[in-house]
Amino acid sequence: MAAITAALVNELRAKTGQGMMECKRMLTETGGDIEKAIDGFRKKGIKTSITERAASEGRVIGVQSADGKSAAIVEVNCNTDFTAKSEPVLQLATSAAQLLLKNPHSDVSQAESVKANITQVAQQTGENVRVGRTAALANPAGKVGMYLYTITGKIAVIVSVSANASDELIRDLCIHITAAKPLALSLTREELPADVVTKERDLAIEQAKASGKPQNIAEKIAEGKMRTFYEERVLLDQAFINPDKFKGSITELLKKNNVTLDKYVRIEVGQ
Repeated sequence: MAAITAALVNELRAKTGQGMMECKRMLTETGGDIEKAIDGFRKKGIKTSITERAASEGRVIGVQSADGKSAAIVEVNCNTDFTAKSEPVLQLATSAAQLLLKNPHSDVSQAESVKANITQVAQQTGENVRVGRTAALANPAGKVGMYLYTITGKIAVIVSVSANASDELIRDLCIHITAAKPLALSLTREELPADVVTKERDLAIEQAKASGKPQNIAEKIAEGKMRTFYEERVLLDQAFINPDKFKGSITELLKKNNVTLDKYVRIEVGQ
């Protein structure tokens, strides 16, 4: 029989959301076996695991290096918006983002400090708390900018650009990406997933054929629709979101400022 330690009780609490005494009693009954303890709760008809509840709410937090050469963003998910905006969740996301900034290739969700923090927040809130998507960009020869949509706290963007980019342009690019929702990871048409392009083109052809158009005409109509699709989904093809400030595509905006956009990441809770 395994010793019923405080750590074991806390682990069962984090996985089930049950009270400390209930967890200790169940562990005693099952000889300290966590999985048997969970099954024991389930046999009693108790909805045990908080991890079975959909963690569809959350927040995205980002941190940036002092020299403006790197940034990291981390999504933390939970069950309710009330918990998502709470200080424990925001602190968890911030500490995870800081860790990712220092170790951009690490899986911060598996870092011992982060795992311990997740357990603590889950126990405090009684919710399924987990680290979701993460991203980090670095550009030693250029700049990395970041934007957090503070109205909801659910969207964060980071961009990697050439060194001559102004802070204003970086902010404009981030705000555009926040609002325009380009297809993730695609700067150009060539970077779009082939299956996405094929599916969209085939759908456009079938729509045209359904209206009575012959195959050759349907294909021409589909090409026109694909141009619109690219303009809506591909970042460099999109029209800049604020025409009062600049009227033209993102490609044209970058060219006007002699700036290169190397990469971007956009994370939105629920997307």
